[in-house]
Amino acid sequence: MARRSKEYDADLAEDLEEPWFVRRQLKGAVDSGVPLQEALGELIRTMGVKEFAEKVGMPSPNVLRAIDPKHNPTQETLERLLKPFGLRLGLAETKKAKGRAKTRRKSR
Repeated sequence: MARRSKEYDADLAEDLEEPWFVRRQLKGAVDSGVPLQEALGELIRTMGVKEFAEKVGMPSPNVLRAIDPKHNPTQETLERLLKPFGLRLGLAETKKAKGRAKTRRKSR
């Protein structure tokens, strides 16, 4: 049997085969303030790094490096890790800062 990380959970790994389930987990974690890299890393370790690496076509050490908080993965790498779940990086508006007036530049 393959060596597994402490986070590996066979039942949860089976649930994580469903992209909609992973999307819900990742969005929930990020919405509650967990950094994306940390949330993604936990899910990938739970699924099994070797299996996930095969799914995205990356060597396992590269996947491990990408989810290691000591490393700073590129946007391209994060996109590659999110793709199997039907997710990609994007921008979202934040709440407006209090006390700051919204100004518009007039075009000339």
